[in-house]
Amino acid sequence: MASSATVSSSAFIKKEDVKTAMTMTEKILARASEKPQLSPSENVWFNVDVLMTHDVCGPGSFAIFKREFGQNAKVWDREKIVVILDHYIFTADERANRNVDILRDYCIEQNIKYFYDIKDLGDFKVNLDYKGVCHIALAQEGFVLGAGKLLLKVPPTLRFVMDGEMPNYLLAKDLILQIIGEISMSGATYKAMEFVGTTVESLTMEERMTLCNMVIEAGGKNGVVPADSTTYKYLEPHSPDNRALARECKDVKIDRVYIGSCTGGKTEDFLAAAKVFLASGKKVKVPTFLVPATQKVWMDVYGLPVPGSGGKTCSQIFEEAGCDTPASPTCGACMGGPRDTYARLNEPQVCVSTTNRNFPGRMGHKEGQIYLASPYTAAASALTGFVTDPREFLQ
Repeated sequence: MASSATVSSSAFIKKEDVKTAMTMTEKILARASEKPQLSPSENVWFNVDVLMTHDVCGPGSFAIFKREFGQNAKVWDREKIVVILDHYIFTADERANRNVDILRDYCIEQNIKYFYDIKDLGDFKVNLDYKGVCHIALAQEGFVLGAGKLLLKVPPTLRFVMDGEMPNYLLAKDLILQIIGEISMSGATYKAMEFVGTTVESLTMEERMTLCNMVIEAGGKNGVVPADSTTYKYLEPHSPDNRALARECKDVKIDRVYIGSCTGGKTEDFLAAAKVFLASGKKVKVPTFLVPATQKVWMDVYGLPVPGSGGKTCSQIFEEAGCDTPASPTCGACMGGPRDTYARLNEPQVCVSTTNRNFPGRMGHKEGQIYLASPYTAAASALTGFVTDPREFLQ
């Protein structure tokens, strides 16, 4: 007798009920587009949660908004727009100051709730609204200002799995520079870069920000790290590819060191630099410039004791090491700026920097040479006058 098999009706699944797994970025965009499913390369309209801009992009964005929506138009939601002055503020350059004035006028006219102004350029500390470095870019800011929506192509995702214990002589900047070196500065063009693994899980939020802020240097659309207990704790009430190992560049003589920017001017970055200076007990051999990213970081530099220092603060250790006095919070020389911008490369010098870009002219002089590095490597290099592996002082 032939056997037969029967299948219950519940085994038949409708095609529309089958869901395809989505990446973290796709899930975020699906929520913002109010769609249950998204796939890479789809062109979709998204609802914008928050638009952030600054004194470089802001004036042009508002000008586009006025052109497209009318001179008397109002922004879509004045409480969902955040404007931070951070690039060209501590300068006497008239054009840079005009940029700030134009943006201020727009914000006052539109009654932007979260406009972080700075009016006293002589002392940033008296500007209670001043925050420091803001870094986010939206390609269609002008349209977003008026509509609160953005048309984007869903990016495919590159997933970087990093497992293992983080060596004590490495920081997140070293990891991301290695990655960019491996995939090239166009290796993640219009792709999401997702960082996972036990190494990433061990990183603090500030170090994770360094990873994510640098993805644009590989052409990335966005950088993400899955939320975990570190993320939730942080949110509690109280947010280029030409690389080599430092030891391979030990014969490169340098003229200066710059520690600052959104990828190298956070509290932990200065604590890391202070750790190297403290371990060495020596003075720097080249001018060493320190530019905190925010007002809180500046306060930490002057008030937070460095572990193992006997109660000394970063500022005290920096002073003993012969560094320049920590400057006012700003993007500083990261983007070059006017000639009087603090620590700008006005001559064809060699600089080890914790900033995020090293293109010709990026920090000022078009013939200046910029070696991107972590705060550990930057501090070690400052002590020797050459590109230096921090293990010379940390081990």
